[in-house]
Amino acid sequence: MSNPVFHFARVSGQGIDWVLKRNCSVTPAQLGRWYGSLCLVSLGIGLWFWWQGAKLVIGFAGLELLAVGLAFLVYARHATDGETISLRGARLVVELETAGRRERAEFNRDWVRVEPRTGDRSLIELSGQGRTVEVGRYVRPELRPVLAREIRWALRQA
Repeated sequence: MSNPVFHFARVSGQGIDWVLKRNCSVTPAQLGRWYGSLCLVSLGIGLWFWWQGAKLVIGFAGLELLAVGLAFLVYARHATDGETISLRGARLVVELETAGRRERAEFNRDWVRVEPRTGDRSLIELSGQGRTVEVGRYVRPELRPVLAREIRWALRQA
């Protein structure tokens, strides 16, 4: 059978990899630098008002920076979330990373079932040998059937 054009996979000599990541416009390091500059400006303005006699402004500036900092921290924890699916020989390895916590599942390629969880636009369910893993969170719903077809095709090739 001919090799299809993969939309999501990278083919190497050792196997096939699907790396599905969250689409983030700002990395955690860039966010940290931006937050640092925001702190400097906001505290500078707050100190100027404090020097002018408006003592409460610096307190509210601090509360604002604390709230923005907590929101940025939540964002940064999930910025590197992703899914990696690797097909190496007879093994299909699925690794899921969420907020720094990593889960790993291995399947025998001959026993893996690839199905949508409930409908065509739902997450893709990989199951076999008593385990089930859902993938496709970082793929647009209308493209999940394409991803499922790619995985199915790769699993069925000798």
